[in-house]
Amino acid sequence: MFQKKLKDMKDSSSHRFAFLSAAWLYLMLIPTLVFIWQCITPGNLLFSLLLFWLTICLGHSVGLHRGLIHGSYTTSRCFRNILLYLFVHSGLGNILSWTRSHYMRDYWQNQPQCPPWFGYNHSMLKDYWWNLHTQYTDAGMEKYQIPDYASDPFIRHLARYGRLHVLAACVLIWFFLGWQTMLVLYPARISASILGHWFVGYITHTRGKKRWHIRGASVQGTNQWLLGLISFGEGFHNNHHAFPASARMGIRFYEIDLGWYALLFFRACGLVQNLKGATAETLKPSAVKSEGFIAGSESRIL
Repeated sequence: MFQKKLKDMKDSSSHRFAFLSAAWLYLMLIPTLVFIWQCITPGNLLFSLLLFWLTICLGHSVGLHRGLIHGSYTTSRCFRNILLYLFVHSGLGNILSWTRSHYMRDYWQNQPQCPPWFGYNHSMLKDYWWNLHTQYTDAGMEKYQIPDYASDPFIRHLARYGRLHVLAACVLIWFFLGWQTMLVLYPARISASILGHWFVGYITHTRGKKRWHIRGASVQGTNQWLLGLISFGEGFHNNHHAFPASARMGIRFYEIDLGWYALLFFRACGLVQNLKGATAETLKPSAVKSEGFIAGSESRIL
């Protein structure tokens, strides 16, 4: 039965060149590489780091990933929309494309075998090309059970015009603060965010500690302490595979999950409720303890 499912997947799916995503990356990256050393000052670098925290920690990790996609807490529509708008200014891309890709990836990585595009049994260079320049497509989308996020007018607007909001911010900052400040606050930060997200994703699926083994899953995820710290908890990816509905990705006391701490603060302020932790209720039934295992290239699929 599974072989038939895999054959059907191969017949209906492919990955194609994603011109808009690739063009967006290099629109941000090339000016950064050429001009960045003329533009950095302590002030605009500090402000850029603040925007990085707002857009990646609160927008991407807390708002989009843990909130909209995994539903690991509840909040008002207003606060949800604020977090999603911060995600737009991360420059990472289209909200609907991100959610669609996430559901597809989760589905296949929890199968005994998955398409190479999601499988991480390839080189970093190939992964750079596939993840940042191509888009996975599948004619049989119904099996992924993706919620109808596009029915929400605000999400639909952000998906359609999000990059225009980013470009408008660039124009305003250029006009009021100069092009050097604009380059540090937006193109440099966005290109670093895109490349950083890709790098964290690749490393935390191929190298690091695996505290948990997901039975029947072709891809396990790994925990990387430093990447977990600088990615606001996203680098504790083996934990996330084991507790997908949990808002807490850093489980041990030394796994510093800044996204979780932000959610605890928001709960104290009354902005979020029903915050799910890494508990027996959020543990995937197929997850078993595998403490101390060190992942290597020869054993990415256990």
